[in-house]
Amino acid sequence: MWKTLHQLAAPPRLYQICGRLVPWLAAAGIIVLATGWVRGFGFAPADYQQGESYRIMYLHVPAAIWSMGIYAAMAVAAFTGLVWQMKMASLAVAAMAPVGAVYTFIALVTGAAWGKPMWGTWWVWDARLTSELVLLFLYAGVIALWHAFDDRK
Repeated sequence: MWKTLHQLAAPPRLYQICGRLVPWLAAAGIIVLATGWVRGFGFAPADYQQGESYRIMYLHVPAAIWSMGIYAAMAVAAFTGLVWQMKMASLAVAAMAPVGAVYTFIALVTGAAWGKPMWGTWWVWDARLTSELVLLFLYAGVIALWHAFDDRK
């Protein structure tokens, strides 16, 4: 099993597999995203307490979940790269960091946009909001560290 995993993690084999899967996964993602947006923004009724402003949750909650999920995946990839010295693991961490930062930024902006009509302010120093801001800073640190060194061995 470990031999198979190492063979799948080798750059030529991994690029070959990803090259075949990307078009299919992109098409499936576009279909699912379009369906979700139409159903969430078009057909869902207004909330009785929040009115139309609740619809931002259809964007905010998935962005927050993905921002934390990508960070967990980065931790697993970094652990794999450090322990088993897999070359693709550090590249995966470097590739995931900007995507996670974008999702974190989207979660912060949409959360602030929802908070203004609900709480009357753009920002409160709640633990969840502050931890998402710290996560954005952590992503920025990972990106900065990756670009700080020329020799990435």
